[in-house]
Amino acid sequence: MIRIANGQGFWGDWLEAPVRLVEQGPLDYLMLDYLAEVTMSILQKQKAADPALGYARDFPALIGRIANRIRERHIRVLANAGGVNPIACAKEVRRLAPDLKVAVVLGDDILPSLESLLAAGHEMLNMDTGAPLSTIRDRIQSANAYLGAFPIAEALATGADVIITGRCTDSALALAPMIHQFGWSTADHDLLAAGTVAGHVIECGAQCTGGNCQVDWQTIPDLANIGFPIVEMEPDGSFAVTKHPGTGGRVNTAVVKEQLLYEIGDPRRYVMADCIADFTTIQLSDDGPDRVRCTGVRGEPGPPTLKLSMSYHYGWKATGTLVFTWPQALEKAQIADRIVRTHLDQLGLHFEKIHTEHFGVNACLGLAAPPVADPPEVELRIGVRGEDRKAVDRFTRELIPLVLNGPPGATGYGEGRPKVREIVAYWPALIPREAIHPSVEVVE
Repeated sequence: MIRIANGQGFWGDWLEAPVRLVEQGPLDYLMLDYLAEVTMSILQKQKAADPALGYARDFPALIGRIANRIRERHIRVLANAGGVNPIACAKEVRRLAPDLKVAVVLGDDILPSLESLLAAGHEMLNMDTGAPLSTIRDRIQSANAYLGAFPIAEALATGADVIITGRCTDSALALAPMIHQFGWSTADHDLLAAGTVAGHVIECGAQCTGGNCQVDWQTIPDLANIGFPIVEMEPDGSFAVTKHPGTGGRVNTAVVKEQLLYEIGDPRRYVMADCIADFTTIQLSDDGPDRVRCTGVRGEPGPPTLKLSMSYHYGWKATGTLVFTWPQALEKAQIADRIVRTHLDQLGLHFEKIHTEHFGVNACLGLAAPPVADPPEVELRIGVRGEDRKAVDRFTRELIPLVLNGPPGATGYGEGRPKVREIVAYWPALIPREAIHPSVEVVE
């Protein structure tokens, strides 16, 4: 049996979680998941401005902080913190933790080879619209393939203490140690599916130990010291989900089921790079305090394609807010909204989208929100998006004047005029897996 923990569910997750995981109990592997789709574009811009950047900068400092404990307890770390510059990330880890051996997985970043891929006939059609990538080629900011677990397992075979990847499937960070430890092959579809399910359960960190939980959330103990998840995986593909004893949060079948529903699409065909998992075959049972047992997972061979995650410039946006106080707070906010829209019409400004929300009334739940007869305060939020940056910037100057020349009781304008921000859109596509060439490198 091997113990695999996850100490980060996204870049920005609780900084103390990985430290506590390695200090509070036994582990064999620690995975850290940093990347979301838009994160790749942010990192690509950082790398363009400075070739030494382009990775999750929290990660090297964290490894430096826990390096002694990693060595003492023989814990191996796997993280996709490399972003679009895994080599630079690895070098910084080596600088801060010179006694650790570091390996990187490369090959996911296809931005430099887009032209050759297009020339070879790979249209990289948008999975949602069917449009070819050529229609936005000049606006692409990042392009990465979702690698699977086998290249990461190859990196583990180098004996490295820390494995750094770029874009890979989130669950691959957990599946790779299983492949490495148990010798699972590409033909072991059910085992790979079980490992994928295990990785999916813990990939969002404490979301499977009681965080963001809808079931009896008021009774979940000590969320301030929530324990992050640990998978105890057996060679036969059965596993338990748990957390370190004495930590906050809760692990039971209800909490784990909530996480299983996260971003799965068709539950019979959860398509990953290494396999296709059938979530309807999962058998869960409570197996003691803060412990859930999982068995019976079935799988199919992985697809002939890999998914691509690409981002591109879409335009500009700005969002402004004002708070209106009681009495008639909602009426004041609605009148302020009409004034802004009237001014935009008078100025001849046109946008792809104008959107208004009333926080404190129905912004989160819309028509499903219970009626509020006379709310004590309402935050008006107005946003626009469009291709003309000058038009968006002109919009930002129309909300704040209402503090003096609009309905009474306006407040909450401490930041003044809102900022114009770039819109980065997502382009999902597929590519034959033979067009992607992963590699492993040990960074000395």
